[in-house]
Amino acid sequence: MKIGFIGLGIMGKPMSKNLLKAGYEVVVMDRNQDAVGEVVKLGATSAETPKAVAALSDVIITMLPNSPQVREVALGENGLIEGARPGTIFIDMSSIAPLASREISQALAVKEIAMLDAPVSGGEPKAIDGTMSVMVGGDKAVFDKCYEIMKSMAGSVVHTGDIGAGNVTKLANQVIVALNIAAMSEALVLATKAGVDPDLVFQAIRGGLAGSTVLEAKAPMVMDRNFKPGFRIDLHIKDLANALDTSHGVGAQLPLTSLVMEMMQALKADGHGQSDHSAIARYYETLAKVEVTR
Repeated sequence: MKIGFIGLGIMGKPMSKNLLKAGYEVVVMDRNQDAVGEVVKLGATSAETPKAVAALSDVIITMLPNSPQVREVALGENGLIEGARPGTIFIDMSSIAPLASREISQALAVKEIAMLDAPVSGGEPKAIDGTMSVMVGGDKAVFDKCYEIMKSMAGSVVHTGDIGAGNVTKLANQVIVALNIAAMSEALVLATKAGVDPDLVFQAIRGGLAGSTVLEAKAPMVMDRNFKPGFRIDLHIKDLANALDTSHGVGAQLPLTSLVMEMMQALKADGHGQSDHSAIARYYETLAKVEVTR
């Protein structure tokens, strides 16, 4: 089976490498030719357009920033819709608006191209070691056919419902992650301001009810002042914007999400948009005039 992979960024590049390790033939495309060259050296081939990728592939995967980019790659000029054969499967592993997934799926269905929306969670480290979580929407029979492909890049692959359900699940995930990072930041700033070593606080609480994957991953980054992006604030703003838009559409209020969104917008305005989302701690540090360090 030949797999097309479009989008070799922080997440996409290691994901495509894991497909190669699993023994799949992979055709890659990205505007960043250095990234393309790196994956080609490992055994992939390359193509110049989504149409060309689709013409060479049985399954096409995209890992792109947001809805407009996915729509353009799928349906635009020289898009995959122009090159894919009937029966081709499109797996969008980007995090986009659920409504966009449904609209793209409907357009592709006219050409007998099936689609799954399959956003991921776990950040760059889990993309590298192949232990991401994948949440998938779409026809269950198509999901079953593609399960092993997705599992070669992930530790967990769960079917969550019809097309769009994957991205609704991802929005729920991103709300929980954002609020967890904010809560962690608030607590560690409190400890620091009160004169208690935040690292000792972290060690004391990590095994109790306050412990979480977010705490384990992000508290050390804050204390080490390591804000190199595993997941950028700019991208989390995009996800929370999609969550808030979706919430307005279905009539679900997200007051805490709105507050964290404003924190992230303030950080972006201060030049931290490219920092890891653990930099939410900087917002609290500025208010309290302290720095959380070991």
